[in-house]
Amino acid sequence: MFLPTFGDPPTEFQALKKQPKSPHLESTVRSFLSHLTPIRRSLAFVVILFQVLLGLYLTRTYHLSRFESPKPTPASQAGESRIVLDVSSETRGSLRNEGVLNITSNTYGSLPNKDVLNITSKTYDSLPNKGCESGQIYVYDLPPMFNYDLINDCNELDPWDNKCNTSLNDGFGPEAKELAKIVPESILPAWYQTDLFWGEVVYHNRMLNYKCRTLEPESATAFYIPFYAGLAVTKYLWGNYTGRERDRHCEMLIKWVQEQKWWNRSKGYNHFIMLGRMTWDFRRLREADGDWGSSFLHMPEMKNVIRLSVERNMWENLEIGVPYPTAFHPRSESDITEWQKFVRSRRRNHLFTFVGGARKSIKNDFRGILRNQCLNKPTSCRHMDCGQKKNCADGTTGIMAAFLDSNFCLQPRGDGFTRRSVFDCMLAGSIPVFFWRRTAYLQYELFLPSDTESYSVFIHRDDVRNGTDIRKVLKGYGREEVKRMREKVIEYIPRFVYAKSSTGLENTRDAFDIAIDGVLSKYKDQMKSSRIGTS
Repeated sequence: MFLPTFGDPPTEFQALKKQPKSPHLESTVRSFLSHLTPIRRSLAFVVILFQVLLGLYLTRTYHLSRFESPKPTPASQAGESRIVLDVSSETRGSLRNEGVLNITSNTYGSLPNKDVLNITSKTYDSLPNKGCESGQIYVYDLPPMFNYDLINDCNELDPWDNKCNTSLNDGFGPEAKELAKIVPESILPAWYQTDLFWGEVVYHNRMLNYKCRTLEPESATAFYIPFYAGLAVTKYLWGNYTGRERDRHCEMLIKWVQEQKWWNRSKGYNHFIMLGRMTWDFRRLREADGDWGSSFLHMPEMKNVIRLSVERNMWENLEIGVPYPTAFHPRSESDITEWQKFVRSRRRNHLFTFVGGARKSIKNDFRGILRNQCLNKPTSCRHMDCGQKKNCADGTTGIMAAFLDSNFCLQPRGDGFTRRSVFDCMLAGSIPVFFWRRTAYLQYELFLPSDTESYSVFIHRDDVRNGTDIRKVLKGYGREEVKRMREKVIEYIPRFVYAKSSTGLENTRDAFDIAIDGVLSKYKDQMKSSRIGTS
């Protein structure tokens, strides 16, 4: 005979205590016990005591299971436990555990585990994932005039070229099928004719699917402004345009963000933007109407905003130099591994190469000096003449073939101090030779080795002008030293390419991941030093 353990145990016990004792029951029990031997009485007592203790144990277990939270299992501690946020009604039926539903943003921040199970595509992108310890990012939904409309007006972006194909494939451009004879067939789909100034589009598309993006501005650490400032100013860089025309989109953007709650709360100090062109294209003095570019970065409202740019101002603490987009956009880590294996085993027939053309309009042009040294050493140097733009257009086989065929590649400054050719060169496993420290060493610290001699050669431009023989300098590097430097270049390829996958690579950080980490790190550094808002 067992004691009852169903229903609400505390209530039943209280009811039993209130019931009066029955005399008939008491006499029956006494009569029954008088007929038992001492041994049987002891045994009966033990059985009754056991049943009482068992009943109390079951009652306590039932009570705790109703009112205590379950302890985390090893699986849940490893991140396998899931909590659901804002699950739709159609998704709710498929959940194994429907205990947590419709959590508000305020409640969500206090949850110990913020992973997601069976979430709908509508809310997926806004939810945090592993690896977001540095914070989440809110992406402003700007009026299309600040981004998408600029792409749609592709015929007006460049007075010489039609840019309408440039936005294909998430901003990577048309497929580079002409590279079929150069790159391994299995990874040819990862190559595109990417425009070097199209970084704003690339970053925007990637940010929309970023694992650390949030749709809740209250939970954001930083705010991304997807304004295509480079495209906005491009059509006004050439021609008889006024400063007001070149600043028009920038001034309207400033007006728009000033109406946003989160901008006004911080005055822009936790905001950032990606500039697809060099920083100098946005630094026209406000009063210098006829000078180059827009005055975007000289507008007072921009003083606290962190900027990603393909060429930064090294004296500006809030700017981060990021790699130019190359033609290679790996779909997976296996694409990277295969390409690294390919360039590592490549036979190289020339000591060095120079991809570029002389600028006759510039007196004592440094590129012309490099060109002459290369042409005078045809057995050692391979020259790719970019005097005609068609020879060096995006995705042409000539550029990649020249870099793949040479141990070293000469990298003078471009229109600014940087040039995309630096990354095209290193992508091919060729060792860059610099003549200005600002071309790479003082620009891309987050993406390239800190030990500059481990992956590159530096020859001061003045030494070259004074007659230093580049071939003789490069001949001084032994075979093993060249192999070691090339291996370092190949090792860093993942850090300066932009993945094709909208969510990035599996366990490898690409240029986008590193750039965003740099933004969050710089923001936190500024907070610690209390310099934000005072620069």
